[in-house]
Amino acid sequence: MPLLGSVLKQALAINDSVRKVRIKYSPAQKQKRTLIKLLSKAQYTSFGVFYGFRKILMAPDPVQEFRRRVPIFDYNEIYNRWWHRTLEGAEDICWPGRIRYFALSSGTSESASKRIPITRDLLRSNTRTSIRQLLTLADYDLPEELFTKGILMLGGSTDLIHKGHYFEGDLSGISQAKMPGWFHPYYKPGKLIAKERDWNKKIEQVVLKARQWDIGFIVGVPAWIQITLEKIISHYGVRTIHDIWPNLSVYVHGGVSFEPYKNSFEKLLGRPIQYIETYLASEGFIAYQSRKHAKGMELVLDNGLFLEFIPFNASNFDEEGRLKPDAESLWIHQVKEGEEYAILLSTNAGAWRYLIGDTIRFVDIARSEIVITGRTKHFLSLCGEHLSVDNMNTAIRKVDEELGLNIREFTVAGIAEGSLFAHKWYIGLENPADPEVVKRLLDQHLCALNDDYAVERRHALRNIYVELLPPQVFYEWMEKLGKIGSQNKFPRVLKGERFRDWEHFVQQHICSSTS
Repeated sequence: MPLLGSVLKQALAINDSVRKVRIKYSPAQKQKRTLIKLLSKAQYTSFGVFYGFRKILMAPDPVQEFRRRVPIFDYNEIYNRWWHRTLEGAEDICWPGRIRYFALSSGTSESASKRIPITRDLLRSNTRTSIRQLLTLADYDLPEELFTKGILMLGGSTDLIHKGHYFEGDLSGISQAKMPGWFHPYYKPGKLIAKERDWNKKIEQVVLKARQWDIGFIVGVPAWIQITLEKIISHYGVRTIHDIWPNLSVYVHGGVSFEPYKNSFEKLLGRPIQYIETYLASEGFIAYQSRKHAKGMELVLDNGLFLEFIPFNASNFDEEGRLKPDAESLWIHQVKEGEEYAILLSTNAGAWRYLIGDTIRFVDIARSEIVITGRTKHFLSLCGEHLSVDNMNTAIRKVDEELGLNIREFTVAGIAEGSLFAHKWYIGLENPADPEVVKRLLDQHLCALNDDYAVERRHALRNIYVELLPPQVFYEWMEKLGKIGSQNKFPRVLKGERFRDWEHFVQQHICSSTS
């Protein structure tokens, strides 16, 4: 193990040479080369033949021809027209060969699980990007011995569900089941616990084993990592997680904004640690924080993903976040810093011009760095307030900092208020608070963050309501839906039937707690 630490400490020089090779091409050149590779490999698939990939490759401008010939797909469209055939065992549909693995992903807006195809090519690309990010750790001036410590990765079960022609499970479970042998000595919780499908039992086993491990890195979704650390601290009767894992130095997080969790998370620590953000979706490893103190994450432009960007505005999306038929996409050299975009992906797993549902904003064009701002269907604009998840996260963090509430979760819905409108917030927190004080501060911060919101609060957005709840209510609802653990996140915006179900669940909780 010490040998690995010595090798990784020299990664900065290696990474510098790798970067020099990679900057040989501009972002647009990288993306064009990537698209040509994707089209070339998939040209004889059913999808490739139907949409004329060979003709696209022979066109003077393959990128423009690709965007002209191939329509934009959401999940339902590409599944109903193409992907369902791969589930039935058909080969060469959207990518060469038979698809053996599917990642179950519901995002945070739909009840039915989506099945996203996972190919060997995609897994190899994910591994290459993971290694690139690993090399960037040398930029953090971490002690050599840290690289001999354990890496706790809390993900889905590696005991994948066999469906005859294919296996399905969380992407994290698929990836961990396929991890290289050299990584096993460092990987925690280990093969046996990783196979556990019951999330609560998995956490219990992690807690019981925790004192036996010397953890230097943790990887996972903030809410579930925080719950696990709290249970470890409580079980052993210690003050912070550093009393159990004194060498814990790095937390790699992704899947959801860390901003609302950071204040309460840091109360579990005995000293500061490094936070590193990743953007690993079921569809591919899209971006990662490539340098210390970066404002955002660097897009992966030369490793199996071709990206397009649709300006997230009223010209391209309706009030429910649905894409309009005449929406136009841009590619990497056409985007602007500070503007918000929905992402389209074409991948080496057979996703083509696929609207994944995430929205991002470019914070550094020169470095192709972005931040995730929310979901296309997770925003509120009942009357033109255009409230994004990014606004919500920031406002919640500011309220938490000012009042010391230890906020753990939140969600918001738009409701009718007579002939006008209102927002209804549900906030999960540990410490007692006055709902009216929380409401006043939250409203003030949202007005300061979003001019449209401020205007509508004087006109059509008549009021906001705040209901304070124990965090456990949020987790119990997720468990009721079968979405506890791993990559599942609580939706920041609730609409329609999902909101009515949540309201009913909350009322049941209130009634049971007062009876």
